[in-house]
Amino acid sequence: MSSDLTESELEALRDVFEMARTGDLSRIRELVQAGLPVNLTNGAGDTLLMLAAYHRHPELVAALLDWGADTSRVNDRGQTALGAAVFRRSTASVEALLRAGADPSLGPRSALEVAEVFELPDMLALLTRPQHDLGGSRGD
Repeated sequence: MSSDLTESELEALRDVFEMARTGDLSRIRELVQAGLPVNLTNGAGDTLLMLAAYHRHPELVAALLDWGADTSRVNDRGQTALGAAVFRRSTASVEALLRAGADPSLGPRSALEVAEVFELPDMLALLTRPQHDLGGSRGD
């Protein structure tokens, strides 16, 4: 976030990231339709997609992907939206991200590494499953 922004503008941006954390799909939809960049990134390199994935909001993850969110973004800690979804064991978000082309090996803390380090065999199996086997489930 630029220092050229006013405090009220910075607060509005912080509110948008909080909406991603809480899964406020309807409000984020309104803002994206009004021109909010779908790949808006905070000072830590987190995108709306990363925050929605980490906070287990698969419907918002799917919507952000439909609106063109970039699955290849890596935040300042080397994490991706896919890695966040794997860590939180959100099957629906992982499947949506994989269908959208997210790379399980991307980043210094890749989704594959997360699944291995945190001993998440169900997530590791999902990440290594052939792409055509991914289901259409949107639930967790």
